[in-house]
Amino acid sequence: MKASMSATLSVVSALLLLVSLAASDTVLDRFLQCLPSHSHTSHPISQAIYSNTNPSFESILQALIKNRRFLTPATPKPLAIIAAVHESHVQATVFCAKSNGLQIRIRSGGHDYEGLSYVSAVPFVILDMFNLQSIDIDIASETAWVQSGATLGELYYNIASKSNIHGFPAGVCPTVGIGGHFSGGGFGTMMRKHGLSVDNIIDAQLVDVNGNILNRKTMGEDLFWAIRGGGASFGVILSWKISLVHVPPTVTAFRVARTLEEGATDVFYKWQLVASKLDKDLFIRAMSQVVKGSSEGSKRISISFIGLFLGQSGALLSLLSKSFPELGLQQKDCKEMRWIESVVFWANLPNATSTDVLLNRPNQASLFKKKSDFVKHVIPKNALESIWKVMIKVEPIWMQWNPYGGRMDEISATATPFPHRAGNLFKIEYSTTWNEEGIEATNHHTSLLRQLHDAMAPYVSKYPREAFLNYRDLDIGSNPSNQTIFEEAKVYGSKYFKDNFPRLVTVKSRVDPDNFFKNEQSIPVNFARVKA
Repeated sequence: MKASMSATLSVVSALLLLVSLAASDTVLDRFLQCLPSHSHTSHPISQAIYSNTNPSFESILQALIKNRRFLTPATPKPLAIIAAVHESHVQATVFCAKSNGLQIRIRSGGHDYEGLSYVSAVPFVILDMFNLQSIDIDIASETAWVQSGATLGELYYNIASKSNIHGFPAGVCPTVGIGGHFSGGGFGTMMRKHGLSVDNIIDAQLVDVNGNILNRKTMGEDLFWAIRGGGASFGVILSWKISLVHVPPTVTAFRVARTLEEGATDVFYKWQLVASKLDKDLFIRAMSQVVKGSSEGSKRISISFIGLFLGQSGALLSLLSKSFPELGLQQKDCKEMRWIESVVFWANLPNATSTDVLLNRPNQASLFKKKSDFVKHVIPKNALESIWKVMIKVEPIWMQWNPYGGRMDEISATATPFPHRAGNLFKIEYSTTWNEEGIEATNHHTSLLRQLHDAMAPYVSKYPREAFLNYRDLDIGSNPSNQTIFEEAKVYGSKYFKDNFPRLVTVKSRVDPDNFFKNEQSIPVNFARVKA
């Protein structure tokens, strides 16, 4: 009887799957037929469509998948990819997807740590922005327009090609897409001097849920506020207008490492005390990781101190001799260079690598999991020793400790959706990578990272335990792909946005009342407010 029932259930499940696939095909056909009539005739959208039967579908899909956790046969795939080459293609995709009940995922560089820009559990299409990559630099006004599909490396390169004394504060990975980076806040080595990327955005072009193109004036200040760090819950950003920042003709970069046997814990403890209070021109990241010990099979902790100083090495050495002599930085450790060359240095590329490398878009992916924390109080030395022991136990894992202070302390927590401002000493990024394929290896390594994250709980922010949106982490709370439950969203929303979460909900409820733009960690609609 049980065998018969099991067989019946299997047949029913198979039939339901076939019905679902057939329905998806019908929806896809309607969606594809809708697109041409809603895009610009001088830019036929046919060249941008890759249905799942297109021979190039797999290569286009995989080109911007940066996390191999989502390159498995079991990973849901889109019904189609629209690789927009004109703004009307974005408008058409939004209109036709909404009118046919299809979900869209918006992908710029593919660096979403949890794959939310290209994976969904319900029928969906990917709106790929990588072809929308124009960058227009205006040195006279010290501004630039940059499309969402451009990369950070391309932006930096284009700025430097026009000026040796201008730059922009954003991330250190040159292949990260502008769209996702800016939408999540965007931080980098100049944040202590100039704040986040979103603190230097002055306009934007957005396709709203009705397919209209809006700018700052027509979208209004509430929506303009929300898109600068509130995620991809409000529309599709076509382009951003940014204010360029001044950089000196010569900057100084350095990287020095200390093991525990060389007093790394004492140096790191002092780093905690001073890193957020140093001159705004100086950013020193600490990176702790497990390395091979002196004896066969042994392990030890090494801590690297990686710095960018917006000035020459003499001034840097004078500053550190007074405020952080424990680091022991010497002239031989310092490398003077142009700001654009420091971008290559921070990308951890070999010395003398040409800045042309910033224009590359390598198709590289790895298996990884990341998490984040914010720290408001100095961690005692005995606690640091305990943390190092946990790291050795659960390696291979590294932790990046990024100092705050400076300009970050001066900008209000409500100026943008990004709330992690004054009161934070530093932000931590936890990361683990592995090479073994399969779910067992993934579960093993992600479990080890969670053990370290759990061990850090006494020393980081509380109520809520804050997290950084650009370091996407589904462990902190999530919703189903097709539904944004308000109470669930409050859990992750309070960690990413703190007291800014209610305002984001208000904006979302006004501009996207049917909750079309959604993912597993999107901003919810307050349906009570919508009905009122």
